[in-house]
Amino acid sequence: MKRAGFVWCICFLVGLCAAGCGEKAPSTIRVGVIAELTGDMPAVGESCKKAAQLAVKEMNDAGGVQVGDKRYKVELFIEDNAGKADQSASAAQKLITQQKVVAIIGPNATRYAIPASEIAEGSKVLLITPWSTNPKTTTDAKTGAPKKYVFRACFIDPFQGRVLARFAMDSLKAQKAAVLYDVASDYNKGIAEFFKTTFEQNGGKVVAFETYTTNDRDFSAQLTKIKKAEPDVVFLPNYYSEVPLQIQQARRLGIKALFLGSDSWGSQELIKLCGNDCEGYYFSTHYAPDTAAPAARRFIQAFKTAYGGMPDDVAALTYDSFGLFRQAVIEAGKIDRQAVRDALAKIQKYEGVTGDMQFREGSSDPVKSAVILKIKDGSFVYFANANP
Repeated sequence: MKRAGFVWCICFLVGLCAAGCGEKAPSTIRVGVIAELTGDMPAVGESCKKAAQLAVKEMNDAGGVQVGDKRYKVELFIEDNAGKADQSASAAQKLITQQKVVAIIGPNATRYAIPASEIAEGSKVLLITPWSTNPKTTTDAKTGAPKKYVFRACFIDPFQGRVLARFAMDSLKAQKAAVLYDVASDYNKGIAEFFKTTFEQNGGKVVAFETYTTNDRDFSAQLTKIKKAEPDVVFLPNYYSEVPLQIQQARRLGIKALFLGSDSWGSQELIKLCGNDCEGYYFSTHYAPDTAAPAARRFIQAFKTAYGGMPDDVAALTYDSFGLFRQAVIEAGKIDRQAVRDALAKIQKYEGVTGDMQFREGSSDPVKSAVILKIKDGSFVYFANANP
């Protein structure tokens, strides 16, 4: 009797442990978003949020995502990083430990994506940044090796810097260039340096290489030096919220050079803030709505129907990030953080809104093309392709 009672007790305790301590089978696919909804670039965060909600709605309206022999609805958790690095990290921590997400989409800006990526990497949770182009986002700061759990949907700055430098020389016939950039931001600083290196390697001369610090509003000292250097083109690898003031101050000083920008110009807010002062200038970005492929046209129409406006590059890249995540979940065959990460790393080709993407072995940066857009009649208009 004692032995039977002992065995029954052990079985009971094992049952309790299995019920109380074991992992419950997931009923949904939980995915987090970290976006810049408030702070210095709310237009970026709003585009990201809208595209995320559209992507999840489409998946759920289709019955969910097929995982093995069962379909699962997607549950979305959105966190605002308020345009702050520390809140990006704490948002990632909250999504991972409290919301138990399978993966995180975002943040977008490099200075916010890097701290969030450190949390994701340390926690072994997949993070896909839609818009962070700086190599540091997906690279281990100590070893220089690729991070294993951090991916991106966009091209990287070494490619973008080379593309813009060659465009300035080949298409704009510039021989002298000036650069004004935010030295406190990894994105701005990195792409400025890549541009300078390529421009000079190809025989051009960078006659002014001027810096400022985040939240500065007076650029007259730097722009005065640029004016004296008489460049053919001025490169501003800065955010849409900063560029209009820089160009307007340059024009008041009498600078006649063409202005050239990077993908951080790509918000429609740039045109609202800059008006005619930005007319006729160029920037690199991730897709051109006016020459979109069928997949992109479907997305553009769905976005316009849902929100009444044209999606920018952040929206398109966020939508592609969810597409990559969906494909990884399907190929993983189970709702498991490690399995989904491993499946994403093996994706050979993804046909996205912003073009075809390919992940090469050992790299979490996709091989993809860029486009050059021109600001014409208050709109962003396709001008040229730029291939890897």
